[in-house]
Amino acid sequence: MDKTFSQWKKQCLNKLDLSKKGSVDEAIKHVVSLINSCEEYFTTSSCSGRVILIDWAPETSDVQKQNCVWLFVSHQKCKSDDLISGLAESSRDAVLKFEPFVLHVQCRRLDDAQLMHSVAINSGFRNSGLTVSKTGKIITAVRSTHGLEVPLSREGKLLVEHEYIHFLTQIANQKMEENFRRIHRFYQNLQSALPTEKLQKLQIPDSPISQELHDSSPRLETVKGEQEEEGKEEKNKTSVYKRRRKREKQYQTDCCHGDGSSSVPELDDCLDLFS
Repeated sequence: MDKTFSQWKKQCLNKLDLSKKGSVDEAIKHVVSLINSCEEYFTTSSCSGRVILIDWAPETSDVQKQNCVWLFVSHQKCKSDDLISGLAESSRDAVLKFEPFVLHVQCRRLDDAQLMHSVAINSGFRNSGLTVSKTGKIITAVRSTHGLEVPLSREGKLLVEHEYIHFLTQIANQKMEENFRRIHRFYQNLQSALPTEKLQKLQIPDSPISQELHDSSPRLETVKGEQEEEGKEEKNKTSVYKRRRKREKQYQTDCCHGDGSSSVPELDDCLDLFS
């Protein structure tokens, strides 16, 4: 199994990135680098989080990437003027979305996956899941539920006032700040969970999110209540890791994605799931 895992890892990391962007997002390069430097893990797909304005055909039943035009996309905070400019190009139904950080990690053993899952949960990624495929691939999905999706135009006609777009921009940017906070916490918790001797052998990259969080700290007061609640969980993370073996049976019976799907993306599709 170890040999097979090493082959899977080499195949995936050497594969051409087929996503629309074509590379790992800058805000999570340090996270991806740390995970891929560990022999127990490798990443198969990722997105740091984004604000996206898309134009899609009203006759379709869902907002799918293959049926839409991207009017605006940003992996950082955005300005309302950018959204208004994008909406001016709408000819169909425009939808504003905030999509939070998502990361899929293939793990060597079930114990490794349980550790990654525990780190994700204790970092605020409540919708994270663990899946074991029929071929033996063990995938941990790190993801959140604090998304946003709002229709703004119909057949090219704007449905809301500019004032409401300004308001939505503030909401989306607050969600992006919270998103960065969770990524930073995930990165710190992952380092804490890895054995000291392993960390000493790795080159730990600096987090580019730290300064972003420092600059936006006054605005983070809006989520102070959640911070305090999750801070209590942070104090207990050490005991959580110690108890992970005891909870192995529980995870084995709950190894599915939060959306109810039990499928695992094959390696042929692993790099083009997210842009």
